[in-house]
Amino acid sequence: ARLPEVNWRNFDIGCQLAEKSNVTTVLITSKGEATLYPEQITQFLERTQPYTFPIKELQTNGIAIAENWDKYVLHLDRWYEQGLSTIAISCVHYDPARNKEIYSPHKPNYINLPQLIGGLHERRFSVRLANIMLKGFIDSPGELEKMISFARDKKAEQFSARPVRAPQ
Repeated sequence: ARLPEVNWRNFDIGCQLAEKSNVTTVLITSKGEATLYPEQITQFLERTQPYTFPIKELQTNGIAIAENWDKYVLHLDRWYEQGLSTIAISCVHYDPARNKEIYSPHKPNYINLPQLIGGLHERRFSVRLANIMLKGFIDSPGELEKMISFARDKKAEQFSARPVRAPQ
């Protein structure tokens, strides 16, 4: 697949501005799924090398990595060497069947999320479970407590929860 176009001039200008503003964290994300273009993640990390961003993170649903571990492990090792420290995995629930509804309804199963977290830990990454709160999924204090317990049980170092609401 052809890599999406990047305006590297503007990227560098953005990095310069961020550095002058004492930004400490780079978050690589995309409109779709960032890991579909692993070579581009490598390019982004390479382009941030001249700047003083001590924290570099990747936002992903984790599916491409989990389903193609042998391919991605080489990328993961390179990204770690380029300073990537945290991988934030988007999820909507602690129950794999509920995550499947959103992330892989056309596939027989959702990924083995605990196995992915363990594999990322073996590669020295910190993991953030980034819960997207949806009505009927994680939408109450009790369900949020269960989601937090799941993150703790799976040894995720970080957890975030963000509600999604329809615009007014």
